[in-house]
Amino acid sequence: MAALQTSIQGLSAAAARDRLELHGPNTAEDRPETTALRLLLRQFESPLVLILVFAAVISLVLQDWTDAAIILAIVFGSTLMGFSQEYRASNAMAALRRRLALTVKVLRDGLAQTIPAADVVVGDLLLLSAGNLVPADGIVIEANDFLVTEASLTGESFPVEKRPGTAPVDAVLTARTNSVFLGTSVRSGTATVVVVKTGRQTVFGGIATTLQKRPPETDFARGIRQFGYLLLRVMIVIVLFALTVNVLLERPAIESLLFSVALAVGLSPELLPAIVSVTLSAGARAMAGRGVIVRRLEAIENLGSMGILCVDKTGTLTEGVMVFSGSMDAECRSSADVQRLAFLNAAFETGIENPLDAAIVAACERERFRTDGYRKIDEIPYDFLRKRLTIVVAEHDVPANHLIVTKGAFDNVLAVCSTVGFPGAEVALDAARRKRLAAYFREKGAEGLRVLGIASKRVPAKAHYGHDDEAEMVFAGFLLFSDPLKRGIEGTVRDLAALGVRIKIVSGDNRYVTAHVAEAIGLDSATLLTGQQVANMRDEALWHRASRTDLFAEVDPQQKERIVRALRRSGHAVGYLGDGINDAPALHAADVGISVDQAVDVARESAEIVLLRPDLDVLRRGVEDGRRTFANTLKYIRITLSANFGNMVSMALATPLLPFLPLLAKQILLNNFLSDLPSMAISADHVDSDSVAKAQRWRIGELQRFMITFGLISTAFDLLTFAVLLYGFGVDEATFQTAWFVLSLLTELAVVLVLRTQQPALRSRPSSLLLGSTVVVSTVALAVPYLGAVTTAFGFVALSGPVLASIILIVVGYVAATELAKLKVSRGRRLPRRSRGGGRPRAR
Repeated sequence: MAALQTSIQGLSAAAARDRLELHGPNTAEDRPETTALRLLLRQFESPLVLILVFAAVISLVLQDWTDAAIILAIVFGSTLMGFSQEYRASNAMAALRRRLALTVKVLRDGLAQTIPAADVVVGDLLLLSAGNLVPADGIVIEANDFLVTEASLTGESFPVEKRPGTAPVDAVLTARTNSVFLGTSVRSGTATVVVVKTGRQTVFGGIATTLQKRPPETDFARGIRQFGYLLLRVMIVIVLFALTVNVLLERPAIESLLFSVALAVGLSPELLPAIVSVTLSAGARAMAGRGVIVRRLEAIENLGSMGILCVDKTGTLTEGVMVFSGSMDAECRSSADVQRLAFLNAAFETGIENPLDAAIVAACERERFRTDGYRKIDEIPYDFLRKRLTIVVAEHDVPANHLIVTKGAFDNVLAVCSTVGFPGAEVALDAARRKRLAAYFREKGAEGLRVLGIASKRVPAKAHYGHDDEAEMVFAGFLLFSDPLKRGIEGTVRDLAALGVRIKIVSGDNRYVTAHVAEAIGLDSATLLTGQQVANMRDEALWHRASRTDLFAEVDPQQKERIVRALRRSGHAVGYLGDGINDAPALHAADVGISVDQAVDVARESAEIVLLRPDLDVLRRGVEDGRRTFANTLKYIRITLSANFGNMVSMALATPLLPFLPLLAKQILLNNFLSDLPSMAISADHVDSDSVAKAQRWRIGELQRFMITFGLISTAFDLLTFAVLLYGFGVDEATFQTAWFVLSLLTELAVVLVLRTQQPALRSRPSSLLLGSTVVVSTVALAVPYLGAVTTAFGFVALSGPVLASIILIVVGYVAATELAKLKVSRGRRLPRRSRGGGRPRAR
């Protein structure tokens, strides 16, 4: 501590502030802050933007100042539009991240205070307890039954005990029993730790620097990548075809190259990154307003596609407010002596905070129970294998002996007892008495009461106690707790089922209470599997049984994870809702991990979705919001890709048939820019109820069929337009390009309103912003041939009345044909078919 210039009182606030400024924040991630300048420059990283810049450079070299200016104006217009939207989205997500930033308790100026983990500096004194994530590397200076899980660093799943002392300088990580490390988590007990390394100087930071691991690809990110491959293949074919034809027809090389570049840009939804970012961040903001915080934007899609939700019952299905209902002796009668034992155990416990102990202490203090006359000697912390907590106390008037008090799961407490206590006597715990006690336990559990066992014994005093001392104990009685169902939970479960989300209870509680809760909310308790049954199953058997089982009771943390993996392996998209230390493995394993704002650090940091209160109805609304968000993202991709594909195919086909280019490069770029303007409003568009009622997934094959079907409809009407203009009116080059520019832009705008819904377009109301922007841009499209300087700059000419009327009639015919084709495709998609009930699972 002298070397670190700190003391047992901790650092002063001034010293901590100076060290933070000198060494920077305590983070192992080398993630630069997303500044406005960085976001703006990122807009120019797109290959499509670079292609356009290249085209502008060619125009400048050729001294074609008008074309260069037009191309650069469109480049900067698109990038600024994308920047403004992403900047707003980035600020919104930064605010949400700050809201969920990890905090830690430290000593500063001798006072305990809570600060952001990023503000921890070398020399700080950390106050750690069960459920905390360790925020830095440090040396343990005080510890009380302090167990730490180091699986993230060592791969060892069992927690290790840490205590003050020294370790050899060259000791391996697992031998440093006096040290804790960033990235590990506290399983039980408490400790005071002095920080010696922070951020990238920690062991975890060093590993991260060496490996530079990328986060696992989500289903959403994989869908975007596969969509990009599809787009690239189509683009290469069309562009090479057009370029080859123009070369063979001996058209000007530079003009042909610019035309091919414009085709590539016209086919590509270059605003897709901005649209995805805006849509997902808008969804995240809306969800935050309803009490659902998204820690990773891609998790919105995973939440919407979830088909199974695994939950613990306490605090989710029930109120989560434990009420101490009574203490019963071995003869099932109310007993003040049993209550006193429970109070001593709960009042002196310093490990994992839990509502059961809080309920005991609150009830006993109301009845004026006190710890006066007792002194705590030792504690054997609770763990998820023993399922017991033991406290050792000394009674002031009996210094030679110590009293051991153990409470926990009924079966686990009874297993370490050899006798049972009756008033004035102790008798052997034979099979008949075990049977009677077990019957009472089942009876109370079936009534919905949580039942713990409690035992005690007096032993000669000694300094330290361990697991071996939990033996030959005297069974004292039962502790009863009530936790009523949440109001309206049955309706919420039904609403989730209507959304295609099936609830499964995965609980460490006993089978009788779990079955009682399940039956009360309408689940099938006959399919219950216990932790022991799960342990005896091979993986293949669990894959088969897990899908058909609604209740898993008496399971440990590793079994929770195994159940989640079994459900995913059998083809389901699985969500897991948990808030405790024992939920962290399952949260990692699920397609989407969900926790609550009040959860322990390790659970909250393992989750991708955080609820501001443990309420399934909040989550139900989150599922609906996730589906709306993903539906709007798919809208943009489907509409833009099919419309652009149709127009580009039309131009590629027209290239060898026409004596001139169907559109100039600058006209293609202007068309693409104007058609993208209303697309920015898709993120706030209304979503039909049938799109929310079922989960949607990335299906590249379906997207490809959609693109070809509706793109070729567009191409058919384009070819009709070519025939009308060339053979009906006999127009010249400039008139042809102007007329087709207007028609292609109008069809792209009209198809947004048609294909945004699977219902008849007139029955599904678009958002005011989408409808208004579409009308405005449509007006601009009709006015472009008559805008003087703008018309001249882009090579347009004024259109005659008959030509303009023909264009409008073709647009009306195109809208009608697209609407009929959409309804036919939608009916085919709604035909009944077999489903695996939740979609393909996501790799993590």
